[in-house]
Amino acid sequence: MERQQDYVLRTVEERGVRLIRLWFTDVLGQLKSVAISPAELENAFEEGMHFDGSAIDGFSRVQESDVLAKPEANTFELLPWDRTEDVSARMFCDILNHDGTPFEGDPRQVLKRNLDRAREKGLSFMCAPEMEFFYFRSGDPSRSLEPLDTGSYFDLTTADVASDLRKRTIHMLEAMGIPVEYSFHEDAPSQHEIDLRYTDALSMADNIMTFRLVVREIALEAGVYATFMPKPLSGVQGSGMHTHISLFEGDTNAFYEPGDPYGLSKVAYGFIAGVLHHAPGITAITNQIVNSYKRLIAGHEAPTHISWARNNRSALVRVPITKHGKESSTRIEYRAPDPACNPYLAFSLLLASGMNGIEQGLQLPPEATRNVFELTPEERAAEGMRSLPQSLSDALDAMEHSELVAEALGEHIFEWFLRNKRSEWFDYKSQVTQFELDRYLPNI
Repeated sequence: MERQQDYVLRTVEERGVRLIRLWFTDVLGQLKSVAISPAELENAFEEGMHFDGSAIDGFSRVQESDVLAKPEANTFELLPWDRTEDVSARMFCDILNHDGTPFEGDPRQVLKRNLDRAREKGLSFMCAPEMEFFYFRSGDPSRSLEPLDTGSYFDLTTADVASDLRKRTIHMLEAMGIPVEYSFHEDAPSQHEIDLRYTDALSMADNIMTFRLVVREIALEAGVYATFMPKPLSGVQGSGMHTHISLFEGDTNAFYEPGDPYGLSKVAYGFIAGVLHHAPGITAITNQIVNSYKRLIAGHEAPTHISWARNNRSALVRVPITKHGKESSTRIEYRAPDPACNPYLAFSLLLASGMNGIEQGLQLPPEATRNVFELTPEERAAEGMRSLPQSLSDALDAMEHSELVAEALGEHIFEWFLRNKRSEWFDYKSQVTQFELDRYLPNI
């Protein structure tokens, strides 16, 4: 740690860095930043930087407001979009109480705590998300949304005017140490996907926070708007954050078993069973806004029911087929999350659910061998398939009754999140929408 801090201090001096931005997130996953000068950097490493936590959503109450932001030196990166002479850099922070203990309202600390529990079992949690998003000519909600193109899946034509935006985004991500695996046009007009390369869950959560900022920054420079809103357009698919997951014991993939017909280990079966069992309770976190549930409907590729299958994209959990000789890439894909989630909390609950399935020896239901979207309600019921929550309100009800979610998040975040999102649901259902006016006003 000291060696890494020395590297940061030396780099700041050699590169003439004028500002260091200390990044962290609130409970809803909004990126926050405190800027310090190089003169304050050593003190930040040693003691943390004091700020008023009551000003941040989901952090402290006024009477217990003081917290510390302590930067992690191994997250130091120069900010490549800063083209002025005033070079700046960023580091992610842990939020601490004044006695140095982890602050229970910090989502990053929640993920660290859950990773530590898995590490005690000898397991490390690895993941890779598929990040989907839309480009529009404007982000003004008072104007109709105008896509930049009419392209479709994998299109690479002159109509794909956003391909240069993707290319510039990838270059900036790689300049910040975030490797990209794939990039392409998605199915809906002006919808795009960039897949981040596998790494440990904490680094990946940090990478997602950086990714969302970089995508918006590049779009803004080009005079357009990028959004991670799950369902901005009706009639087409929404944006997901399909997350590929595996557990490792040292350098060995704990999900792989060479003698199994599916190539899956007992650990993998238990993990999938746990994720399926707890799926209703964790959905409010993986899909945290009202708009998330406009995506989780039949007919647009997003999962609607709790099932698993090999290479079947209608299932909630998919087990991708691995290439011959690439058994170390054995993994599962959880298809419900969307890119508006707080990745620290989403990864925490996916890990906690899977670990619970392993520890409790939960049994995996039969594989969904047919297209789940084409099954009748009676057929799904006969196969024991439960539905995912159909609204934010349903998801909050399921979350409120989940002891696992309460334990994994901690009381502070669990209770604040429920209060905040109940308020959001009330505000939403109190609105009279244009749909209602168009449908009912002429006839009633």
